[in-house]
Amino acid sequence: MKLQDFHVEHADWGRAGDREALRSIRLEVFVREQAVPESLEWDDLDPPSFHLLARGENGEPIGCARLTPEGRISRVAVRQPWRGQGVGLALLRALVARARSQGRTDLVLHAQLSAVAFYEREGFIAYGETFKDAGIGHRSMRLTLEPDTAPAASNVDDHALPTGSRSEIAASRLQLLAETKHRLSIYQPALDTDLYASLGEMAELRRIATSGRGADIRILLHDPEAALRNSHRLVSLAQRLPSVLHIRTPLEEVDLAYASAYLLTDQGGYLFQPDARRADARASLRDRAAQAPLAQHFSEVWERSAPARALQPLDL
Repeated sequence: MKLQDFHVEHADWGRAGDREALRSIRLEVFVREQAVPESLEWDDLDPPSFHLLARGENGEPIGCARLTPEGRISRVAVRQPWRGQGVGLALLRALVARARSQGRTDLVLHAQLSAVAFYEREGFIAYGETFKDAGIGHRSMRLTLEPDTAPAASNVDDHALPTGSRSEIAASRLQLLAETKHRLSIYQPALDTDLYASLGEMAELRRIATSGRGADIRILLHDPEAALRNSHRLVSLAQRLPSVLHIRTPLEEVDLAYASAYLLTDQGGYLFQPDARRADARASLRDRAAQAPLAQHFSEVWERSAPARALQPLDL
């Protein structure tokens, strides 16, 4: 199971298929696993609330959450096999984005005690005394929302890019580079000569690298030796701009076995290929909810990787 093998979508409680998917997750997590009485699980807030549904790559429902009309996040649930994979984080960030798009100034929620730290990492602050809800300890938490100048993306399809062929993937990759302002993250097992090497891509990469203070391009590459042997243009650019273009190589077997590739922009955009060798991808100009698990994965692998030794003779 990979961190990004899922997507988040809006779910309509009034549509039977969506409602059944949401109910199945909540019954499994809250009623059967946590022994919440089923009579307490359903309430009058379900029909008017904004619901999100996370689905695995095969379409199976794996997580859900809702934002009620009064601005409260609730019913956040992720099926056990998918916990720790970024699903809950993607759902939460999508609801926060939705609340911002509605012009809300704050959000509240009742967190189970075991989840308080999770919400604190996203800026929520606990207040009041511990209380019991359905026999489970909770804390009230609040998040103050700052104005968001970037377009919010509560629906992963709002800014979707075409990825039906290799040429469409290349065009979408170039469009994402053109949208990037200062920071870019690239995970690429192998840097083939047709990747990040066209005149248009090189022009955008140079622009990002020289965009001024805060410019930062990070690349995780499994096989830097091949890129060096092939005199890849990106290596040449890194040679000229080593202070802003950083290349690292994963060290652990689990990371070196990772077969996917992705591109992440500072505007919330992404391009993800489940198998870097195949012309199969999904992409969006702005979808921070879908980008979140990829960004989490990149950060974790980056921290346990090392500067590409094969490039050291070039003073990189």
